[in-house]
Amino acid sequence: MRTAFRLRLRILLGLIAIFALLLIARLYMVQIMDGGDYALRAQHQYVSSGQSFYDRGSIYFTRKDGTLVSAATLTAGFLVAIDPEKITDAEAAYAAVSAHASTTREDFMASAAKKTDPYEEIAHHVDEADGEALDALDIPGVSVLRERWRSYPGGDLAAHEVGFVAYGTGDDVVGQYGLERYYEQTLERPDSDYRDFFAQLFANIGSLFVDAKQAREGDVVTSIEPEVEARLTDDLNKVQAEYHSKETGGIIMDPSTGEIIALTSVPTFDPNDLSDADASTFPNPLVEHVYEFGSIVKTLTMASGIDAGAVTENTTYDDKGCLELNGYRVCNYDHVARGVIPMQQVLSQSLNVGATFVADQLGAQRFTDYFKKLDLGTTTGIDLPGETHGLISNLNNPDAVELANASFGQGIATTPVEMIRALGSLANNGAMVTPHLATKIVLSSGVTKKLDWGAPVQVFKPSTAQVLSRMLTYVYDNNLSNGTVRIPSMSVTSKTGTAQLIAPDGSYYQSRYFHSFFGYFPSYDPRFVILLYTLDPQNVEYASETLTPTYVDLVHYLIDYYQIPPDRPDNP
Repeated sequence: MRTAFRLRLRILLGLIAIFALLLIARLYMVQIMDGGDYALRAQHQYVSSGQSFYDRGSIYFTRKDGTLVSAATLTAGFLVAIDPEKITDAEAAYAAVSAHASTTREDFMASAAKKTDPYEEIAHHVDEADGEALDALDIPGVSVLRERWRSYPGGDLAAHEVGFVAYGTGDDVVGQYGLERYYEQTLERPDSDYRDFFAQLFANIGSLFVDAKQAREGDVVTSIEPEVEARLTDDLNKVQAEYHSKETGGIIMDPSTGEIIALTSVPTFDPNDLSDADASTFPNPLVEHVYEFGSIVKTLTMASGIDAGAVTENTTYDDKGCLELNGYRVCNYDHVARGVIPMQQVLSQSLNVGATFVADQLGAQRFTDYFKKLDLGTTTGIDLPGETHGLISNLNNPDAVELANASFGQGIATTPVEMIRALGSLANNGAMVTPHLATKIVLSSGVTKKLDWGAPVQVFKPSTAQVLSRMLTYVYDNNLSNGTVRIPSMSVTSKTGTAQLIAPDGSYYQSRYFHSFFGYFPSYDPRFVILLYTLDPQNVEYASETLTPTYVDLVHYLIDYYQIPPDRPDNP
């Protein structure tokens, strides 16, 4: 009896001790870790009781060594407010304020004239030095108050992906684009200005016990590597400037996980200053625009044919240069016949007639089934708002010419992220993954929630992926820039794509193009898959001219930056 009593007493004391430790930990978080935050809130409320003190979770990039770099954070400074009734010399007050804060004489005088309003905000986002200097002047009727606002340390770096905050339909500042919008419920922090200390003390203690998936409030950590993102952006800007394209974009992804290492398009914007920004640049083309990608789709056609056993890499066909289908001519880019050639040359020389042959060997139904198995025409589920899906309805058209067009990437359209999801399967032993940016959520309680993006979906046999890797490596080594870009120590794959743009009447322009480029490396154990594109480049016809230098530069950069070891040991 006494033994049972002592056991129950020990259990009770143990529970009390655990609760005490948790209470101390929470007290430390509120008083020490968050103490400065509450002090700022208190100061803000003291002067302007109707205003809340802005708070929001952060967004982080992740360097290759795992360290975090702020992509979206809160900056502390000051706002300037006046009590018009206490302003005795408006001109002198304006002169003093304007020396330290951004305001116009017209706005200042209009606010100073409102004698019945005891609180008028004059300027925001005043930095520490100017705020403290103005406060030291102790001007009657002028208050210098602590303030926080959203800032983006990287400027326009990954602006489409990070997004920005702005006033929504009401008086709340909310995420409008990018991760800011997608993870709004995670990043938003409820207004706690009027919580008393003990209410806050116990507010999040439950998160120490519940599954992290049930908690919402926290910071978002992404897989975007800022140095790689900057390099990709710089390369794309060079293409945009040289060829005066309407738009240029790129994605670098880990094909085994779907983690996005870099993702950007130009033109872009600086979320720190939207006053002169072109609002048409705010939507993210990589998930919201669809394009006919052209010849990089031949890679998927060839993979489908090989996977189904309709062709092998040694299969030959008689290339006549052009075909007549449903009253239309389908031709190679140069209209030249190659005679009897193997499948390798379909990819090496990017032959439309060859891709049509593979699709014909598959048959319309099997061809369509493979492209639908690749989830073309569906959203990817990437964690960015506004994602649209591709347009593949032409696959349901029984006409042979539509099947032929689709086989070489015309007549069907996808988003860039949709395309890299499909092509990335070849770099992942035939398995397709979900592209995504966020890898984990760090909750305000300190609990880390790792995000689950689902298991890979097998769309091709691993042996098919190996064959395509071999064929695409041959393209890079022997055909791209006539073999001059071959890397003796590293196997690299590549495929270019050039598609005609659609005119308003539904026909195709004869001299306006969409260029794309796809590849991965090392060929047989890929670390990265890369997709590049440029829309309507001027005075140039082929993607091999516009995007090859960018792709080659990125490959060499990534090899050096990540110190990827050679996979061709006989050629160090």
